[in-house]
Amino acid sequence: MKPGLDIVPTSEWGFFTLPRPMCIAGPCSAESEEQVMETARGLAAFGIHVFRAGIWKPRTHPGSFEGVGSKGLPWLRRVKEELGMKICTEIATEKHVLECIKYGVDMVWVGARTSANPFLMQEIADALAGSDIPVLVKNPVNPDLDLWIGALERLNRAGVRKLGVVHRGFSTASRSHYRNDPGWRIAIELRTRFPELAFFADPSHMGGDRKYLLELSQRAMDLGLDGLMVESHCDPSVALSDAKQQLTPADLKTMLESLVIRDNSSDSRAYKEGIEQLRAQIDVIDENLLWLLRSRMDISRKIGSYKKEHNVAILQTGRWDSLLAEMVRKGGEYGLSETAIRAIMTAIHDESVRVQNEILEG
Repeated sequence: MKPGLDIVPTSEWGFFTLPRPMCIAGPCSAESEEQVMETARGLAAFGIHVFRAGIWKPRTHPGSFEGVGSKGLPWLRRVKEELGMKICTEIATEKHVLECIKYGVDMVWVGARTSANPFLMQEIADALAGSDIPVLVKNPVNPDLDLWIGALERLNRAGVRKLGVVHRGFSTASRSHYRNDPGWRIAIELRTRFPELAFFADPSHMGGDRKYLLELSQRAMDLGLDGLMVESHCDPSVALSDAKQQLTPADLKTMLESLVIRDNSSDSRAYKEGIEQLRAQIDVIDENLLWLLRSRMDISRKIGSYKKEHNVAILQTGRWDSLLAEMVRKGGEYGLSETAIRAIMTAIHDESVRVQNEILEG
């Protein structure tokens, strides 16, 4: 267990009885009692145990449907009482927390806009102190891993031990067919640091369109994530929010049955021996990479000294732009993606600038 987080394993929550993927499903918004119950019945019919629905909806523009508010909580309670499902909804304020506790909500999640705000996270953490409700934290709107971890730490320090995360992708200025950039590398980094966290993917918000849900869900399973939070509506065509990304319960059942679920590991002797040999080769290559990086930084220091001696600025934009373009071109010849090359070379360049700056300031 990583320092700073004291986590109760998902197996002890009493929520999920099926193997991967654990699935949380329900409409983007609770719109009426009839809509909530019809959707829940459709989901319960094929084994979904955890029902989600938005009660308070933080929207970009005022005047959009912002949820029915607390009057929808008795509808969720009816789902729990009549169908035996666990119920969960999104919280963003102390009032939301208190209302959820009052109506017996089993689990809550913190949305992307809220997890990005330390003030709101502390308010929620204080309100949850002393409760035993599991809390899932969606990633912040922007790709800021420390902000995501900080939100978890605030909850944990308030005594929340049943913690998990939901990866729903990140807002980006670049054009993409997805609603949000998946940003899988950040999810992988968080998973690596805190493997004990219950880890869900939200393909609905990531894709923004139901046609992308299967491919994104499969990707999440291939990366070894624990489960999915998927939006499902009894009639998406009349949904009051995010209609395009919601599935009917029947279509969700079909999608889940289409997923290929791979084991996280294998007890096969042949597998273990083969994978260890390949990992040993990777370890040697990684060590060589570190040696090469050290050698490169040694040269960067010499360049810094040379620039200082001749009173030349550190950053040479024209040189860097041409170098990056050439590296992207060569990387393509080696079958490496432009995204990977840009990220790697930018990280190396930033470190080179840092060590040269030390020379000029010394």
